[in-house]
Amino acid sequence: MFAVVIPAKNEEKSILATLTTILRLPVRYIILVINGCTDQTFKLARSIPDTRLHILYFSDPLGIDIPRAIGALYARHIGAKGLLFVDGDMSGDIYQNLLTLLSSVESGIDVALTNCYPYIPHRHKLANLVLKFRSRLNRELDLFKSLGLATPTHGPHALSQRAMHALPLEAIAIPPLTLYWAKKIDLIIKVATSIPHESLHSPRKHRRHARLIAETIIGDCLMGLSLIQNETPTRSIGKHKLIGYHLERRFDLLQRWEQALNSEDMFFEQHVIIPGSSSSPI
Repeated sequence: MFAVVIPAKNEEKSILATLTTILRLPVRYIILVINGCTDQTFKLARSIPDTRLHILYFSDPLGIDIPRAIGALYARHIGAKGLLFVDGDMSGDIYQNLLTLLSSVESGIDVALTNCYPYIPHRHKLANLVLKFRSRLNRELDLFKSLGLATPTHGPHALSQRAMHALPLEAIAIPPLTLYWAKKIDLIIKVATSIPHESLHSPRKHRRHARLIAETIIGDCLMGLSLIQNETPTRSIGKHKLIGYHLERRFDLLQRWEQALNSEDMFFEQHVIIPGSSSSPI
């Protein structure tokens, strides 16, 4: 009874291709977290009659990575035994890779990662800077020999039921912290598959977005590095604070969602669309 969580914000150009791949997988639930969409993503998703599809609809943007934690909480609530994360813009031919991730969890891996950076001789300067901090975090965790540059920040990845219940919500909402907490609580972490970044078919973003994403990832890594040193989490290097999109993460809605799942109150009912139900948030 595995579940797939798919965050999606304005992915009308890719969502059907992504879901076509996911629908082929031997999973029990497909949890599509639609947040802040102003395009046809929701309409396209609702056109799929598969009863495994559960849509979590939020009219407000949840911010980067929060949809993963929202979906993970729901997967726990409905009794999933393992969890696979795939972004809504990953429309490439990655079916076999996703099967490998699921198989790895079934074989006993708690955190199964994808290496999206096999050897590349020439990288953009900004990408090199991001990878420098990913490398530093993995080295400080004594995971570099086994993981290299792999991280839950980038690429499909999977969690065991044990990991789903043991990892703090913050560790899912801030992906580099997944590695910190997984190592801290002795979860089994492994690179299960390799997908060159371009094979994900994620669309290219504009320069400002690329810079803010880089700042977000570096800041996340800095938080992990400070935790390793038993220090208060910080996103600063000297006088420079790496914020990126961090302040847009809706931790308030994540906490509200956790409370709603426990009580199944109106907030829960307003945001869940289960196939066959006539209810709709819009």
